[in-house]
Amino acid sequence: MNGFERWALVASPTAVAQTAAAELADAMDWVAFDDADVVIALGGDGFMLQTLHRLLERRALPVPVFGMNLGTVGFLMNEWRRHGLQERLARARPFKVTPLAMTATGIDGRIHTLPAINEVSLLRETRQTAKLEVTVNDRVVLPELACDGILVATPAGSTAYNFSAQGPILPLGSAMVALTPISAFRPRRWRGAILPDKARIGLRVLDPGKRPVSAVADQREVRDVAQVDICMDRQHELTLLFDPEHALDDRITMEQFIA
Repeated sequence: MNGFERWALVASPTAVAQTAAAELADAMDWVAFDDADVVIALGGDGFMLQTLHRLLERRALPVPVFGMNLGTVGFLMNEWRRHGLQERLARARPFKVTPLAMTATGIDGRIHTLPAINEVSLLRETRQTAKLEVTVNDRVVLPELACDGILVATPAGSTAYNFSAQGPILPLGSAMVALTPISAFRPRRWRGAILPDKARIGLRVLDPGKRPVSAVADQREVRDVAQVDICMDRQHELTLLFDPEHALDDRITMEQFIA
């Protein structure tokens, strides 16, 4: 059983996920979320992100998560099946996911530190184009980027918002992050960069009073930011479990061949 003794079951509030949770209620002697050494998550990708963030907020080290898709896309999930869960956990392949750490300083001087498993994105708040200074390891690489926004994506998140913004798909384990502009106006030919995941990325908002910008770490937003600093948080690695025939690394690779 892959060494797991205490299992927790969590489910999205959607009707289909709640029905599935009821079907599994008698399958195991479930324990509370904070007492588990493995979590079974029922829902879609959004609910998986919520579950992973919940694990990051625990005092103890995060435990592995095995998700089953009862949402829309289910990129981070396995196929939903009611039976054979113990056997599937015994065969499951683990994949490590390192979150980003976002430190956002507001124009009021307040500092907000948030994790991001998929991406950190900066977005203009009004009709005014955002203007940003971009630094990598304290070196200014773009003195002024005029755009709707910019994002930093992990390999696990590179197939999500990053891909929609024409960013590259990063293989899991590539030790890279994607720096992708959103509707860049100047410089016109800059389409983003692929950086080592050891890089420290700084994004300073130019003229934040006239051109306000918000920062979003996955699903959590900080408005009216003046500076955002991003790096990998290696102290809080997460583990996702997948059926061998439906593994995350293969899915990310195959996304590059979908027309």
